[in-house]
Amino acid sequence: MADIFDVVADPTRRQLLGRLLQLAPRPGVAGEISVGQLVIELGISQPTVSKHLKTLREHGLVTVREEGQHRYYRLDPEPLIEVEQFIGPFAEAAGVTAADREPDPLAPVYAAWAGTEVGSRLGRAAATTAFGARSALAGAQERLGELGEALPWAKRG
Repeated sequence: MADIFDVVADPTRRQLLGRLLQLAPRPGVAGEISVGQLVIELGISQPTVSKHLKTLREHGLVTVREEGQHRYYRLDPEPLIEVEQFIGPFAEAAGVTAADREPDPLAPVYAAWAGTEVGSRLGRAAATTAFGARSALAGAQERLGELGEALPWAKRG
């Protein structure tokens, strides 16, 4: 799970995913775009686009179709369902209710990518919760270490 969060944490990859989301397959629309077109539309260098698309592909967020020397990419939202299920409780803790959500169950995830206020609130709630969990774990480990030193029978040796 942590890997996919690392992947979508990068602003360039979010920008690429956002553009691919705009092309999501609809009747009469192919839903894919070439690397060259992404370079032109987003104003990012070709090596940078290719590097980030490779990471997105390795984590199952995009698929690629090769045609001669050209590569065409398409969004694969399936891995994002797990992300949405994880983020859902944080959205509610941040005050985003089901009524605030759009009909698309992945709308909060897409909003987070787009840098909207909902995404910012979700990110802050997730970061605060993660920090609290790490702090609690570190405190518990420290306390266990202290107890181990205080109790002669608990020492390893």
